[in-house]
Amino acid sequence: MTTPIRVTVWNEFRHEKDTKHPASTIYANGIHAAIAEGLSANEGLTVRTATLDEPEHGLTEAVLAETDVLFWWGHMAHGEVQDEIVNRVHARVLDGMGLVVLHSGHFSKIFKKLMGTTCDLKWREADDNERIWVLEPGHPIAAGLGETIELEEEEMYGERFDIPAPETLVFVSWFKGGEVFRSGCCYTRGRGKIFYFRPGHESYPTYFNPEIRLVMANAARWAAPVAGPTPVFGNAKPRQK
Repeated sequence: MTTPIRVTVWNEFRHEKDTKHPASTIYANGIHAAIAEGLSANEGLTVRTATLDEPEHGLTEAVLAETDVLFWWGHMAHGEVQDEIVNRVHARVLDGMGLVVLHSGHFSKIFKKLMGTTCDLKWREADDNERIWVLEPGHPIAAGLGETIELEEEEMYGERFDIPAPETLVFVSWFKGGEVFRSGCCYTRGRGKIFYFRPGHESYPTYFNPEIRLVMANAARWAAPVAGPTPVFGNAKPRQK
């Protein structure tokens, strides 16, 4: 019997509480609820959620110890995330927990800490259509997709995206303004796998799109820890005389 992959979906849950913001209608139960709903439909994934305003941001030592893959959505309150919690998540990633960073999570403290760069970019809110090209059709995160994913409306992100060169670039996006963007980026840090996925502006129903949901489920499986030796560091005695 296969052991389920334990997923935690983290979200600020701020835009959705503003009745004047489109997110309050599109994601009435929160962006985290929409993401969790899509993930929960997949066999082998067990999903819980956590939000910014919960004690310890919902990311206690116990919760993280029971998390194989953490999804992260943030935008307007990056600065409110406590450094202690960022360090806690960082340590878990280095120890093998997977991390999937979504959309404006590129500016989160945890992603910038793991990347070591500004993670800045160009952006524009203008109801642009987004065409996401699959660059690596054989990659597990692209399983089940066609050549492209077509989104009628999304926020534009454009290069330069100030990140380290991805170990694998699975997707690249094109927007009608002529911009391109590295929108599906894979990394490893320590024993943990990290995937950055661009789509998901809070004013659009992107997280209800079946293909976007497929990518996120694929990413959860790809980022999950695998059995392997635990690295040993420090002074070592010779293995043979």
